[in-house]
Amino acid sequence: MEYIDRTISESIRKVLPFFRVIVITGARQVGKTTLCKSIFPEFEYINLEINEVRDAIRQEPRRFVSDVKNGIVIDEVHLYPELLSYIQVEVDEHPEKRFVITGSSNFAMLAQVTQSLAGRAALFTLPPLSMLETRELIKDMPKEKLMFHGLYPASFVTEMPVEYLYSNYYNTYIERDVHQLINVKNMSLFKLFMRLCAGRVGSECNFSALSNETGVSVPTIKEWLSILEASYIVFKLQPFHANISKRLVKTPKIYFYDTGILCFLLGIENAKQLETHPLRGAIFENLVITEFVKSRLNEGKMPNFYFYRDSRGSEIDLVQTVANELYFYEIKSSQTFNAKFFDNIKSVSNIFGDRVTKSAVIYDGKETIKSEVNGLFNYRNLPI
Repeated sequence: MEYIDRTISESIRKVLPFFRVIVITGARQVGKTTLCKSIFPEFEYINLEINEVRDAIRQEPRRFVSDVKNGIVIDEVHLYPELLSYIQVEVDEHPEKRFVITGSSNFAMLAQVTQSLAGRAALFTLPPLSMLETRELIKDMPKEKLMFHGLYPASFVTEMPVEYLYSNYYNTYIERDVHQLINVKNMSLFKLFMRLCAGRVGSECNFSALSNETGVSVPTIKEWLSILEASYIVFKLQPFHANISKRLVKTPKIYFYDTGILCFLLGIENAKQLETHPLRGAIFENLVITEFVKSRLNEGKMPNFYFYRDSRGSEIDLVQTVANELYFYEIKSSQTFNAKFFDNIKSVSNIFGDRVTKSAVIYDGKETIKSEVNGLFNYRNLPI
């Protein structure tokens, strides 16, 4: 298969003249190396996952960075985050040089970037492929197959069935990263924790319930969740807070960056099973919300999304904040439009008044209706 042009490429090229260091993070196997080689074909390439390469650089890190001519791509720099201090000195002395660094874990590396490269580095997070990037590949793919298939690049370039692909991804990358980041004594409990998170996708995260079901402490549950966030497996959707009420919920929801991994953790073995699965609606919601998150990340921006829920049961699936304006999105997995889909939007819009300047229902039907305020969109044609 030919190279899939990544939307984030344009954002990276725009900032390159203004920053001496480009930092690209993201989950394993989302295409960071391929992206860098595509954008910077003339740059030297070094992979720190190769022990011999990493050990050689550790012997003389100052000489290594000084030998860089015009530019270099350094893959998996989180395995040697101390190198960033030497890069800082080098780019200060030679501002014409460019360093592109990637990493699959944002704990130690981003702490070093903040400390050593403040003002010198532009940070980007590369998500899995988006529906926009793969529109030609997925245009005839039924919704259930798309959710089961997922959007990791490997799912498009390998002939391996996706159920084996994501099983191998979990065993090869996720468990290995967990071992590197924390000392989990019982990996079976951690796998149970991941499956429990999958079973709660789109729901408010109850740390106490997870603690009771796994038999580990609440602080450990929070640490494990942080590891999944740091490895770009899950992200939290925070509740939207406003000063209008004290009755708003305060607990975040959990979503996965890719529905392929989500389906694997739920024990779904084929797309057919999704048709009647009790979490079908939540998985569809995950698919849509993740596309909104990807759109922001591909622009080099932080996601500005929340959900709204109050004690009266009023809820908005996705709230986007743009300055003082609010955009409301309701997500429905139904193929048939129902006027009641807009009920929550109308109810909550009455609370916020003129701040709500855009709203839409996103569903599985074919009809698309756009207006100045409200809209109806098919999930393949999102208003982003």
